[in-house]
Amino acid sequence: MKRMLVRYKTKPESADENQRLIENVFAELRAKVPAGVHYAVLRLPDGSFIHFAETADGAPSLPSFAAFQAFQSGIRQRCSEPPQPAEPIVVGNYRMLPE
Repeated sequence: MKRMLVRYKTKPESADENQRLIENVFAELRAKVPAGVHYAVLRLPDGSFIHFAETADGAPSLPSFAAFQAFQSGIRQRCSEPPQPAEPIVVGNYRMLPE
């Protein structure tokens, strides 16, 4: 199981476009229903986004999906603070993440 957390802040004029691109990723995931892929994205009022992905061994990675590739294209130009990836350690989990 691999977990990845990424946070960044978009430019004010780019936040809605960034959200639209992320929504396209979720549409593709719903259409393809890949086993072993768990993904959530939060948008904060200041234009920050937090992505949390969890993939099982052997599951497709998010970058293998066309909508995710489209989202990643130009991400740095949409950001005022660049993406900061980290592999988080879950300290506690109450029915939020799969056990």
